[in-house]
Amino acid sequence: MGLSSLGIFHTLIGITAIVAAIVSYIKYGKINLAELSGKTYAYSTIVTSLTALGISKHGGFNPGHVFSLFILILVIVAYLLYAKKKGNNRNRYVENFLLSFSFFLSWVPTINETFTRVPLAEPLAKSSSDPIIAQTLLFLLVLFIAGSIFQFLKQKKMNMVNP
Repeated sequence: MGLSSLGIFHTLIGITAIVAAIVSYIKYGKINLAELSGKTYAYSTIVTSLTALGISKHGGFNPGHVFSLFILILVIVAYLLYAKKKGNNRNRYVENFLLSFSFFLSWVPTINETFTRVPLAEPLAKSSSDPIIAQTLLFLLVLFIAGSIFQFLKQKKMNMVNP
């Protein structure tokens, strides 16, 4: 099953968000909204979440739409925390967690859709219940938890140096 024009746009913007997040993690150890990569992640994720609401394989509202709305809320709340009070403070813990959680949650439909479509001739997974999808998401969950602990400790150190 091919992608619609909206699906192609959604995918391209989603890839932009993923690349921006990875760049931000590599450079700053977090999705840093003070930098271009963090802003690109936030804006691209908002657009991706909104466009996902117009995509439906089976018609009507589905679990993918719920993920999109939840991710949208996480990114907006994180951005509001960032905008409300700058500097190193308690808001950064929540902001870092919300952005990382939104990034992790973005992988759930991404892995599902990619693994059930690619490669075209013989997709990696036959359905969303295929074990390779669960194993991949479990691996990403472990990375998310380890990354969140790293971010917490790094932010704690930053808060102590520059309260």
